[in-house]
Amino acid sequence: MVEHSTDDEVDWNTDDEIDNLHWSPPSSPETSLGPAGTTSPNLTHMRISDETVARFIEMGFSSDMIARAIDETGRSNSELILETLCKYTTSSEASSSKSKVIDHLIGMGFHEELVLKAIQEYGDENIEEETNALLSYTEAEKLCETDDEDINMNDDDNLFSLSSDEEDELNSCDEDKRLKDLIKMDFPRQEAAIALERCGENASLGEIVDFICAAQMAREFDEFFEVHDEKETISNSKKRRAFNELPRSGRKPNSAMANDHELIRLPNPMIGFGVPNEPGIMTHRPVPIPDDARGPPYFYYENIAMAPKGVWSKISSQLYGIMPEFVDSKFFCAAARKRGYIHNLPIKDRFQIQPPPHSTIQEAFPFTVRWWPSWDLRTKLNCLLTCIGSAQLTNRIRVVLEKHDGEPPLNVQKAVIYQCKKWNMIWVGENRVAPLEAVEMEELLGFPRDHTRGGGISRTDRYKSLGNSFQVDTVGYHLSVLKPLFPKGINVLSLFSGIGGAEVALRNLQIPMNVVVSVEISEVNRNILKNFWRQTDQRGTLRDFGDVRELSNRIIEQLMEEYGAFDLVIGGSPCNNLAGGNRHTRSGLEGEHSSLFYEYCRILKTVRRKASEMRR
Repeated sequence: MVEHSTDDEVDWNTDDEIDNLHWSPPSSPETSLGPAGTTSPNLTHMRISDETVARFIEMGFSSDMIARAIDETGRSNSELILETLCKYTTSSEASSSKSKVIDHLIGMGFHEELVLKAIQEYGDENIEEETNALLSYTEAEKLCETDDEDINMNDDDNLFSLSSDEEDELNSCDEDKRLKDLIKMDFPRQEAAIALERCGENASLGEIVDFICAAQMAREFDEFFEVHDEKETISNSKKRRAFNELPRSGRKPNSAMANDHELIRLPNPMIGFGVPNEPGIMTHRPVPIPDDARGPPYFYYENIAMAPKGVWSKISSQLYGIMPEFVDSKFFCAAARKRGYIHNLPIKDRFQIQPPPHSTIQEAFPFTVRWWPSWDLRTKLNCLLTCIGSAQLTNRIRVVLEKHDGEPPLNVQKAVIYQCKKWNMIWVGENRVAPLEAVEMEELLGFPRDHTRGGGISRTDRYKSLGNSFQVDTVGYHLSVLKPLFPKGINVLSLFSGIGGAEVALRNLQIPMNVVVSVEISEVNRNILKNFWRQTDQRGTLRDFGDVRELSNRIIEQLMEEYGAFDLVIGGSPCNNLAGGNRHTRSGLEGEHSSLFYEYCRILKTVRRKASEMRR
């Protein structure tokens, strides 16, 4: 991050610098004529006496200017020559004033390009206006240059990195920035440029990504699978965004990242088999569930939608070939969260958790309405991350906005909105933005107030746990079909439980939980779930384990013999190696963390095999 000097640090103009702006005549004819007593070669042919030329030189006129005046006036009348020289000087001073202003502003530390832009907009007569404009330009640049430093600080002022568990749905303040972001997300430059042109300058990065996805879809929504001839191959370049790119010839697919024959496309809009209050709700799956995958036991698997190429094809192939249901939680609450779900649940007669959550930022946080500027048109937040914008960033925004009495210039508006979208900041006062508090994230994600608060849990851990959780209302809508199926209660095997999003959803649906076996590696998250279980007076049994890799097939069988068959296996394995925000180890399902998906598959198959044996 480039540090910009404050007013107190800048030596705006010393006396020497001001003096250097004014021209001083040479103290000797030697400057223009060479050695004293000789006449410049430029004036020799004019046949004007050396005495006359020297007198003009002493008056401060250059030899070139004198020669031009003599040639113009006919070489003889010294008074006419002098008058002409005076006209030249006046004209020269007028034409040089702009140059002096430029030098003056550059000397104050502003970049030359910005200085020229300011002069073009405001002219060269009012330096005060130009200076104010330049300060606005500089502040806007500062706001756009905070990408690498504005991350959350934990309780001990130690830094933790940008979430590796969230898709990179950041919006840019101008077209060049958005193009760079799309290229960083591994979209081809040409496709990104076309999408930018078609979507317009006001489109968010998420909307542009959706446009690219839609443009690349080769089939309608219900045709997710594409079969290729064995000779037809696709590019495995690491520089490509894999989940939605059209097949290309000339290279074989990466077997670690993609199924040899199938790619799964993302729908637009991302409404799965239907969402509340939107048209197009389905009652039957476009592709039926295979017979060997029908429940019970039911299963429900979740992960980020925008995974690398071939990941969802591989996930589907490991989970009985079931087609994913891609849903954006912005249709359920005031924040986006694009996820894919593979499950064998019925989809008919779903219903929403009551009361439904607020659908806009302003409804969720009405105190913001008073301060929300007319030029910030957001009604939804972006995907909630595991980190937040820094206090330094919010202060920088306040400082730049306070320099303007009314609405700030368009470039400042764009820079501020970019940062607000990136870090999900809301307006809490005049010219004041702030990141979401943990309790506000709990509300957006559908958790009870203070669900993650207290018990030795740090502020940093709260943000991290919430950023990696389910959106309860979305998951609850899918699980609602279980209520009539299990009126006496349900046995749940909860893998990668996190802070208990599945358990909260079942409780909100008023589905009794007879047994929950929770597997979660984070002690912080396990304590949060235990606290929820006690505070809500759950009458069932909660058993917790730390690591899915230690949940052997024998232990699973023993648990089922003790408690009975599991009715639901639910969870979402880590997406560290899948998320767009991870630029270093985005290695797909073969990555260190995301490979735990195969543990989900192992455990699910063991549960279904044992359940089949128990039914005999």
